[in-house]
Amino acid sequence: MTSTVLRGGTLVSDQGRQRADLLCTDGRIAAVGPSLDVPAGTEVIDVGGCFVMPGGIDPHTHMQLEMMGTVVADTFLTGTAAAAAGGTTTILDFVGPEAGQSPLDALDVWRARAAPSVIDYGFHMTVSWWSPAFSDAMASLVAEHGVTSFKFFLAYKGRLMLPDADLIAGFRRCRDLGALVQVHAENGELIAYLQDELRAEGITGPAAHPRSRPPLLEGEATLRAIAMAETVGAAIYVVHVSAAEAAQAVRDARARGSRVVGETLPGFLAIDDSVYASPDFDFAAGHVMSPPYRPKGHPEAIWRAIDDDTLSTTGTDHCCFTRAQKRLGVDDYTKIPNGCGGVEDRLAVLWHLGVNSGRLTPERFVALTSTNAAKAFNLHPRKGSLAIGADADIVVLDPDKTRTLSAKTQRQNTDFSVWEGMEVKGVVVHTLSRGRHVYADGDLRAEAGWGRYVPRKPFGPVYEGRI
Repeated sequence: MTSTVLRGGTLVSDQGRQRADLLCTDGRIAAVGPSLDVPAGTEVIDVGGCFVMPGGIDPHTHMQLEMMGTVVADTFLTGTAAAAAGGTTTILDFVGPEAGQSPLDALDVWRARAAPSVIDYGFHMTVSWWSPAFSDAMASLVAEHGVTSFKFFLAYKGRLMLPDADLIAGFRRCRDLGALVQVHAENGELIAYLQDELRAEGITGPAAHPRSRPPLLEGEATLRAIAMAETVGAAIYVVHVSAAEAAQAVRDARARGSRVVGETLPGFLAIDDSVYASPDFDFAAGHVMSPPYRPKGHPEAIWRAIDDDTLSTTGTDHCCFTRAQKRLGVDDYTKIPNGCGGVEDRLAVLWHLGVNSGRLTPERFVALTSTNAAKAFNLHPRKGSLAIGADADIVVLDPDKTRTLSAKTQRQNTDFSVWEGMEVKGVVVHTLSRGRHVYADGDLRAEAGWGRYVPRKPFGPVYEGRI
């Protein structure tokens, strides 16, 4: 029997906080209380002055993904090690079948890729093509493999975008299987039109990227996706909400009782589209992701959507590339690989921006970084909780410690950071994954293969979809 006790800290859940010790035994939380008696040989970690919280759950990552003529910089090994150093103990990644490839075969590929992970992981399935064969395979994915969320794209014409008829069929299939619909909501037809217009004008640099994907197109696609899900009776999860219009579509849907969950990213709370105007190609291209960073005013609108619970989860869309990879689009911004890093920085940035400013309580921070994702994806209370019997996935944050974020010191496998030079106050000092001490104040102790696959059960007919 292996045991670890965290002594002297303040335990924080989404419901409240208390001064108490926490004992982990054989990978689970075994006891919570003041001055706990512990078995001989127990590892004792002094966490006085720190907050002890459920480990972060990042519901939106892309490790080892092939895209746009290259492969993202982080493998499951490097990406999950970076996650552990940043206080994340579970990721949910996206399986991406090639056009016509069996989603079951694609899952086998991703399972093999993810085997070296140092923290726990689960999968969503990208619906990259549609046919009766894909629909049939979804039943096995849900019932036998625990993949209970499916992502549909309204963007990337000619690649991932599905026509509305296929979206409706896919949403209905999710409804019938007890699976959760996820959507990347941007209007792909209009994006393609704008890209052609910008090319015709000879505008080929990174500054064209946000011009080809304006906020209105995210708002329209979000409204359309929610309308389809509402009409067929499916619960829906809108990924990476970046624009005021999209947040409003989620807000209005929730107000009329729609089963919808909205996710955003820390970057959309603090970075605006001025980054794309930089004459430094590497800097501007380093920020190219879809949807893009938005004009001034939108970050505050996203904060308001968090304030009123319109947006209730945070991910990272971790999909990072090196400067050399981004230069694949030096002559044509549409060929810049889309994506930024963040799996290592999410908790520190959100604590700094939210808790230190008084905009978030520690309890709300826990909800946004862990508990709400656990509930949305049917992992709770095993994950996202400090309840006795829950997995001992725990993060310890020192609210007085500071750190400067930089590509030079990050563990993410890239030479660029959207947070370069930002000093954050509130730093992760310990991470436990199923009771194993995988990160200790700068010492990464993660072991390849420690992470395990976490299958999820389908949702019942009473699933609210309203975290």
